[in-house]
Amino acid sequence: MWRWLSLLLLVLVVFLQSRLWWGPGSMQEVRALRAQVQAQTADNARLRKRNELLEAEVADLKTGTHAIEAHARSELGLIKPGEVFYQVVPVQHPAGASSAGP
Repeated sequence: MWRWLSLLLLVLVVFLQSRLWWGPGSMQEVRALRAQVQAQTADNARLRKRNELLEAEVADLKTGTHAIEAHARSELGLIKPGEVFYQVVPVQHPAGASSAGP
């Protein structure tokens, strides 16, 4: 009788251990899910930072004129009255000419 009971307990322990290590909800699966959660948390933090920057830019565009002026200057070439505009044109060398000095 003890022999059967011991065998039954051993089979039960092996079954429970096999589910713990290889079955659904196993240690491997938990480890993989934790890695996924960690990766998603890092991605969420990156996206949250990007959203905060975008929200700040939108708020600045809604309330301030500095951002609008900077955007107009860089993208549209805004020049205010009384300002002097200087355009620097790079020197173009003829084809085959050396760019080394004399």
